[in-house]
Amino acid sequence: MAIPNTRLSQSSSDRDGKLKRNRKLVLAGQIAFLPTGVLTTLLGPMLPILIARWSMNDAQAGNLFLVQFLATLAGVQLSGVLLSRWGFRPALLSGLLLMASGAAMLDLGSLWLGMISVAAYGLGIGLTIPVDSLLIAEIASDSGDRLGVASGAGAVSLLNFFWGVGAVLCSLMVAWTADHKLLPVFLGGVALSLLVLAGAVRNSPFPPRATSAGATASSSWRRLVKNPAIGLFAVVFFLYPGVEAAVGGWIGSYVSRMGARGAAIASMMPALFWSALTAGRAWGTAFLRHCSERGVLRAGYAAGVAGIGLMLWAPALATVIGGALIAGLGFATLYPITVARLSQRFGVAAHSIAPAMFSLAAIGPAIIPWMVGLVSQVTGSLRAGLLVVLSATVVLFLVHLFEW
Repeated sequence: MAIPNTRLSQSSSDRDGKLKRNRKLVLAGQIAFLPTGVLTTLLGPMLPILIARWSMNDAQAGNLFLVQFLATLAGVQLSGVLLSRWGFRPALLSGLLLMASGAAMLDLGSLWLGMISVAAYGLGIGLTIPVDSLLIAEIASDSGDRLGVASGAGAVSLLNFFWGVGAVLCSLMVAWTADHKLLPVFLGGVALSLLVLAGAVRNSPFPPRATSAGATASSSWRRLVKNPAIGLFAVVFFLYPGVEAAVGGWIGSYVSRMGARGAAIASMMPALFWSALTAGRAWGTAFLRHCSERGVLRAGYAAGVAGIGLMLWAPALATVIGGALIAGLGFATLYPITVARLSQRFGVAAHSIAPAMFSLAAIGPAIIPWMVGLVSQVTGSLRAGLLVVLSATVVLFLVHLFEW
């Protein structure tokens, strides 16, 4: 009887050891999304400072956003190659180190060095977001209950909460440190935190590299054509991030045109929307323990339609603020659930499908806000432009009425 007991003890010890290591990886992945949120949104509050320092015109300043977008898109594509060939470790470590180098260089030199730094951290963002999201979803799907999360969706929701905290804090920290001549210290601190994190997880036992045929076979773009479910995922990954970016990007301008009271609080409206979304992601982890993911998706998109509709047809500023809060809370867990569902639906094959999806998630925020501006320019009404956002949200709601 001693031998079986010893084996059971060893098996229990192995499980406990694996659980402890997984907790460390989940915590590291969540912490990594804090500086990722900071760097993703850094150009917004930094732009006035950089324009003055480098004597840029608006076209040159706009090039910084283009460089970050193209580098992020390249990073997303590279993440698929690294995941398929070498697994999570090199992909995540590369992303963290690239973000650290970009953050450290941004405030050091000329415009060209600034462009290189933006490209470096943009590439790192493109690597980190899909790899980290899939890593957390995969670990949580395997042992989520023992890790204290209800599901992969709950874990990814909490992950995106950390991103939201970074995004909300970014503007505040840039403004405060610039005013106190401490901006290089802030950027250096972001870089140092990424280096410390990379060192902390360097020797951690990541999940094994995907070896199934589904993860290394034909390109993910070909799958988009052949598999109807992947086509629906593609619609969501393109539209939802674009809708989120358009609401956060245009709500300030929309409110600024509502008279003197609106102009006075216009700069606070994006922070209000992001704060509601971030708070919702914090609550979403607990909320998903008691509700089905499909039900949350439908309710969330319905709330998004109601919130945006309220903003567009509101007669008063208070109603617009209420609509922004409703939309932010409704959107909170939608993207995390979609990422988790992709991992659950396709397993290790998601490693090769994900780059296509996250590429669409990078393109949507470039296209949909641009379409809002174009329609607004043509019609002379920003409200008409924001109908693009409302229409896209309605499409997302209708897509999730079906079982897929």
